[in-house]
Amino acid sequence: MRHRVAGKRLGRTSAHRTALFRNLVTSLLQHEAIRTTDGKAKELRRWADRIITLGKQGTLHARRRAAVVVRSRSVLKKLFDEIAPRFAQRPGGYTRITKLGVRAGDAAGVSMVELVERPGTEAEGGGGKKRRKRARGHDHDHDHAAEPKRKRAAAGG
Repeated sequence: MRHRVAGKRLGRTSAHRTALFRNLVTSLLQHEAIRTTDGKAKELRRWADRIITLGKQGTLHARRRAAVVVRSRSVLKKLFDEIAPRFAQRPGGYTRITKLGVRAGDAAGVSMVELVERPGTEAEGGGGKKRRKRARGHDHDHDHAAEPKRKRAAAGG
């Protein structure tokens, strides 16, 4: 039973896990969107939302607490000066996770973690869900059977 056990271990020691999420939070705040595995993305959402909430407080104490996690002074400045004011009216849920598929090397699920309100993206509004492209990317107008013949003819055999 895992009563009251928060967070995922992800097969790492506690020190490795802490360092991993400090780096992921710093990268997320710097680039405002990153790609990572599904398990890391779900746990990263918890860390990032807490740090953005500290940014919204704007106090010296909050800045020092955020500095424990955010490992770059320029990113910490960006958090308190640019990112936190964007979310001033939002009571939580600052990140969005979008599943992208599987990684080619090990078939691990990959997700995009991004800040909900990013500059350069339109504000959310009743547009509904976007339609996803086909997962396998098949183009049904293309004749797959003729393709190997062309390759053999080009190779001279």
